[in-house]
Amino acid sequence: MPSILIVVFILQLTIHLVNTFGAATINSLLWNIYNRFPTPTSKSASEQKVLKSQFMKVRKELNATSSQDEFAKWAKLRRQHDKLLEQVEKNKATLDSTKTTFDSAVSTLRWLGTNGLRMFLQFWFQKEPMFWIPKGWAPYYAEWLLSFPRAPVGSISIQAWSLACMAIIVLVSDAMVAAVALVMTSKSTAAKGQPMKVSSGEKEKATPTSQEEKKEL
Repeated sequence: MPSILIVVFILQLTIHLVNTFGAATINSLLWNIYNRFPTPTSKSASEQKVLKSQFMKVRKELNATSSQDEFAKWAKLRRQHDKLLEQVEKNKATLDSTKTTFDSAVSTLRWLGTNGLRMFLQFWFQKEPMFWIPKGWAPYYAEWLLSFPRAPVGSISIQAWSLACMAIIVLVSDAMVAAVALVMTSKSTAAKGQPMKVSSGEKEKATPTSQEEKKEL
């Protein structure tokens, strides 16, 4: 069985990643993965992609056809356009209804697997010390705070360990984001600061002009 310290750290890291990327993004990714398997909605999702592709093709051709010069062709494309549009909207309504149910189920499972599990662990291990701090290393009030709410005084409670893990994860995450932003800014500044290269032909054209200006002076 993995250590409760590692479990709490991984759980806090998972919660941070979910909050960083957003629930909607994760739901959309899981929905796309779900439709790649032989599920009840996979066929409808594939049909929707084909219908959208056909609809965009007919719409592009319709916009390129003149209703005055080529009325027969334009009328035929218009009928196809309206029919495909109706099919796309009808299929989309069915998929949206299923996706709403899917998002609700995924959101519930995600909450149970993250915040729900965190609350359960904090309740179940609230009296268990995660580890002990050296005696006399901190004053009594600090030991009491670190053991809050019900862990033995002189130890680190699961609540304090969870807060410490989240603080470290946030600090490392912010540092990584700042480092990436600094590197991107440095590259952009270096690219803007490079002098423009002048070709040999432009140099030759510029030389006679400067000589003519000298003659005029």
